[in-house]
Amino acid sequence: MFSDNKKDKNMVEGNAGQNFIAQGTKITGNFNSESGFRIEGVIEGDIKTPGKVVVGKTGSVKGTLQGTDAYFEGRFSGNLQLSGTLTLKSSAVIEGDVVAAKLAVEPGATFNVTCNMNNGMKTEGNVHAKKTKSGQKN
Repeated sequence: MFSDNKKDKNMVEGNAGQNFIAQGTKITGNFNSESGFRIEGVIEGDIKTPGKVVVGKTGSVKGTLQGTDAYFEGRFSGNLQLSGTLTLKSSAVIEGDVVAAKLAVEPGATFNVTCNMNNGMKTEGNVHAKKTKSGQKN
């Protein structure tokens, strides 16, 4: 009845505490969760979690997503705020506003956004960069 197979045990432990939205499921509304999400269905609304969010190839999110890390193979449209890494696979389509500390993009991904990379810390005001003319010494 119970398996001693190490692979089976890791599968159960790896999925403990993770929310799963299956393909063919559409949810409209706002969510707060202490654990991460794997999304293969459609969510229209806001998601807030300190966990990792994975959006599979059939997954789609339209709204606001606040979290630590996100891994996209599917679609996102809206406001994405991450304190960690945003990873985009070649099939990902991302549109909207993005704030993230790190960004990893595979060739082929669609990334039509306004992006602010700030190491996961909110900043206020304008950041000014020192400009120099070509050939001028500092």
